[in-house]
Amino acid sequence: MSQANEGALQLRHDDCDMWHPLLQLAQCNEAFEAAALMSLGVRIGGWGAFRRFSGLLGTAQRRTGAPRTIALTFDDGPNPEMTPQLLDLLEQYDARGTFFLIGRHVRACPSLAAEIAARGHIIGNHTDTHPNLLWQSRRRILDELERCNASIADATGQRPRVMRPPWGYRQPLVYAAARDAGFGRPVLWSRSARDWTPQPPAQVIRRLRGIRAGDIVLLHDGFHAAIGADRLHTVRALEYWLPRWKAEGLACISIGGVDHLAS
Repeated sequence: MSQANEGALQLRHDDCDMWHPLLQLAQCNEAFEAAALMSLGVRIGGWGAFRRFSGLLGTAQRRTGAPRTIALTFDDGPNPEMTPQLLDLLEQYDARGTFFLIGRHVRACPSLAAEIAARGHIIGNHTDTHPNLLWQSRRRILDELERCNASIADATGQRPRVMRPPWGYRQPLVYAAARDAGFGRPVLWSRSARDWTPQPPAQVIRRLRGIRAGDIVLLHDGFHAAIGADRLHTVRALEYWLPRWKAEGLACISIGGVDHLAS
């Protein structure tokens, strides 16, 4: 393998462990080098899809694009056990959120989806059944998005203008299907509360300590597999942080479909 090729493969050590045996094989036998590098390219592509912030396969929104603002986003609802508490809490502090709803959950709780919209928050598309879109066809992805769109429109009278792929996983067909469904770039996040399982509120409070102006924050009010999940730790963490963010002059805004800056 040439020095140029070796230099091109000097990636982060922790990202290269899985490729090391393949590279050794290429070095031992030049006959395998072309096949090895082709396989390496596939692995790099897969790495770019799984790395939520990678721009290798396309850009995504993960900043608000406005000074002195943050955007609280809630995935996997609506959830009648937790979403109403969050709506009351956000209203108490004049905060607006963006709720990325799952279509089948909307069909189960249409009045709650309507309440989210009626109380001034933005509703986004989080697919109909929350599949891993990495392995889906363009037609299947579009079907997921359109069924979710229809469920949200039936419940709220509004068609969502933003979408977030489950787990943030993307591949080229996700971008194509999103365009077909009328969306811009997917909305991801710059900070995660990692609140998708029950845990002490103090852990979520600690993870949110680094929130800064411009951040889009990933939170959860539901669970993709079932309605009724316990997300009280998220509520308690926001009870702690919302008054503090307000005192710091940070406004909690919704993501309203504007194509925000990606970075």
